[in-house]
Amino acid sequence: MSTIFTKIIDGEIPCHKVAETDSHIAFLDINPIAEGHTLVVTKKEVDYFFDLSDELMQSTMAVSRHIAKAIDKALNPLRTGVIVQGLEVPHAHVHLIPLYKENQVMALGHNVSVTDERMIELKENIAAEVSL
Repeated sequence: MSTIFTKIIDGEIPCHKVAETDSHIAFLDINPIAEGHTLVVTKKEVDYFFDLSDELMQSTMAVSRHIAKAIDKALNPLRTGVIVQGLEVPHAHVHLIPLYKENQVMALGHNVSVTDERMIELKENIAAEVSL
């Protein structure tokens, strides 16, 4: 059975996409822990991040670096943090979380409210800075 991420990749479920390559898609998390929280997802459906091939893991981190740099330019956080937890959706992915203050909570499930209008603005601002 396809994961929710595969359904997003296949266009069955909409998303706020910031970038896409042949092997990855990056989009805003619908339950963000900070404004601009972005997911980098492999198009190949693999449950456990550490079961990815060496090549796919390396490209996932390279794409994540490019998206993090775009987040940094677009949103000007102190830096962008990374979480690779993989329990909430059984499909390999990386969470990129803009950190706006030193004591910011960086834990999945500690969500902030972001309007759809703001999500569109964030998506556009980040996408404009992506260079893959």
